[in-house]
Amino acid sequence: MINLYFIGSAGSGKSSLTGAFAGWMQNQGYNAITVNLDPGIENAPYVPDVDIRDWIKLRDIMQEHGVGPNGAQIIAADMLALNINEMKEIIESYETEYVIFDTPGQMELFVLRQSGKYLIDELGADKSIIGFLYDPVISKTPAGFISLMLQAASVQVRFNIPFLGVLTKSDLLPDEEREKILNWSTDLMALEDAIHDERPTFSSQLSIGFLSALKSLGASQKIVPVSSKYGSGMEDIYNTAQQVFCGGEDLSKD
Repeated sequence: MINLYFIGSAGSGKSSLTGAFAGWMQNQGYNAITVNLDPGIENAPYVPDVDIRDWIKLRDIMQEHGVGPNGAQIIAADMLALNINEMKEIIESYETEYVIFDTPGQMELFVLRQSGKYLIDELGADKSIIGFLYDPVISKTPAGFISLMLQAASVQVRFNIPFLGVLTKSDLLPDEEREKILNWSTDLMALEDAIHDERPTFSSQLSIGFLSALKSLGASQKIVPVSSKYGSGMEDIYNTAQQVFCGGEDLSKD
């Protein structure tokens, strides 16, 4: 069983990608289930097989603790740890090869709260991989792309498990712009040149400093362009996970 966690900033397309990848897996004849870890999600584009909302309801938390939606999200993130054992039991009751996790919209609630790491460890860090989502709107500028690289690096440091960068909603980008972003992911010199091509600002100087730090960490990494709308890139996600855990071998189909 491989655990695939989609992590990214609010609006980056985690839920859409969860539904699209699960649908692709099923169309290919592979076994996969979905797990929703966001108690605040509404109108999810898929029906979760396991849903944190069965245990944690934001409205109940708001009423009980007298907090607003944001405060309830923080409390809910910490409460996640209390339900992991029962959730684990239900997940393991499925005969499936892939478990696809849709993490909370506010990324820091999963990445920075202790419950996120605890969940990954309890469900098996040795069989887990993270798909980090690069929002195409943010990625279009050098400064925006570097900010996402910094977030990606912090997620890698936090969880220390196999990692895949994913450029979501790539169908919204013109071909030239998409290729530019993909090139930045593997050629940090091209990314630095793009910063220098802009009008010098304090922000650009910060970007160069951050990029220098990322270079020293060897942070360049090829990212996979995907489109949840058209289903492109799903095979690349699958192949990457298979390469990490199965040496590239296909799963047994139904």
